[in-house]
Amino acid sequence: MSTDSYTSRPVLRPLIERFGFRHLLVTTLLLVAATILLGVAAKATGSGLACEQNWPLCDAGPYNAFPANMPSFYEWFHRFVAMFAGFAIVATAVASWRLPDIDNRIAGLVVLGAVLTPIQVILGRETVTQYTMDILQLHFWTAVLIFVLFVVATVLVWESQLTATHATASLALGALSLPFHVALSPFALGDITAYGPSLQMAQYAVMLVSIAAVLVAFMIGRRQFGNGQLTALLGFTTALAFVVTFLAREAVNPAYDAVYLASTALLFVFLAISMWRTRIAANSA
Repeated sequence: MSTDSYTSRPVLRPLIERFGFRHLLVTTLLLVAATILLGVAAKATGSGLACEQNWPLCDAGPYNAFPANMPSFYEWFHRFVAMFAGFAIVATAVASWRLPDIDNRIAGLVVLGAVLTPIQVILGRETVTQYTMDILQLHFWTAVLIFVLFVVATVLVWESQLTATHATASLALGALSLPFHVALSPFALGDITAYGPSLQMAQYAVMLVSIAAVLVAFMIGRRQFGNGQLTALLGFTTALAFVVTFLAREAVNPAYDAVYLASTALLFVFLAISMWRTRIAANSA
């Protein structure tokens, strides 16, 4: 970490001291989540195709300031928010590296997020110029990886104030999100044509909440309890949440309905068991 004097950072340090690195990190996390959800809406409407392989412009001149239609607007707005998310990611990475009081683990996570950002930009361009399912999947999962990195970094930066109660509450939130996860899926809707952009954004928002919830519980549990079996249980539950996320993304194909429902039910059971175990561990601590 840099230990340069205050005068070597005449702009960065005062800005971060005024706004707070923690709040900058949370703001960046929210922008990353918003970018993912807007990307889901853009995919649902086929908005990348509206730009006819044009990137970074679309169909309305510089910055696509006057979109020609709604699909073009979705794609433009997704790019617009993604631009600010990218700036925030880079700013957070620079701040974490330059400020001497930032944990090396946090700096490593956000710097890795910054390294992935140009790759994500290139993949975003390819979704417009080529629009293949493989590229769309890579684009989505790279975004999720950046989201995960910032969730973990956010937990680390706030970890001194997080307790076992927060772990239990996070697990409860994850469990409560699952019925909504299923209710918003093509399986529950019964008609794939009803699975429109708004519902897809809502389902993916629930999905991000469930991922963040289990990650928070795992990070707190790993630090608070020092129990190998409980840590392994929380780790398995976290991994299962990612499996459910993958299957939910594939659930537009009815062939995945049974395995999606089974994995979601299994995740609910493991969330309930994890809540029970964390309460016992907290009471015995």
